[in-house]
Amino acid sequence: MDPNAPPVDPGKVWFVDKPLQWTSFDVVKKMRGHFKVKKIGHAGTLDPLATGLLILCSGKKTKEIEHYQGLEKEYTGIFRIGQTTPSFDLETEVDSETDYSNISYKEVSTATTKLTGTIAQIPPIYSAVKIDGKRAYKSARAGEEVKLKSRMVHIQLFETPCINLPDVHFRIVCSKGTYIRSIARDFGQLLGVGAHLTELRRVRIGEFHVDNAQSLETLIEK
Repeated sequence: MDPNAPPVDPGKVWFVDKPLQWTSFDVVKKMRGHFKVKKIGHAGTLDPLATGLLILCSGKKTKEIEHYQGLEKEYTGIFRIGQTTPSFDLETEVDSETDYSNISYKEVSTATTKLTGTIAQIPPIYSAVKIDGKRAYKSARAGEEVKLKSRMVHIQLFETPCINLPDVHFRIVCSKGTYIRSIARDFGQLLGVGAHLTELRRVRIGEFHVDNAQSLETLIEK
């Protein structure tokens, strides 16, 4: 071993509570600049309009990113029925409205049951999925037609602890690769009135809970 070689960065793992309006890359960039770390990445994207647990790895710990990405995820949030948006969330404006006054709690329960277990899911066109090397959301924002293939995901749990129509509060435990915005779309379609995501928070990745994460503000003050 060369005694003059620079020390190898042993790496570190951070558990961050991602703030609203920040992209996952924004957080990585901020952490990289603050801690003067060249090699750093996150283990699973959160949309800018989502908050919650984001796991970051640096140095040699970046080898563990794939492990964290494969772990079960848990989310809480709100679906609003009776309205749809092209992005299935609040990133884009409402493009349709449907009367939801005849929707019953039983219908909501039936829809959650149909979306539980192993299901085929089509990702949102406003997503980071690549088509011919190009991110789908870039094509969607440019007004280009985007066609994505369905993929199998597993929904371990889909419960609605609070229903105050048009808002349906949910808790979902799911596999890697699940898009909660797509669940919002499919949930609305099953009810026949449409729906979109108005609030999302990732509360757990595997055994790691957001309650034990640190705010970005706290981390960069250290």
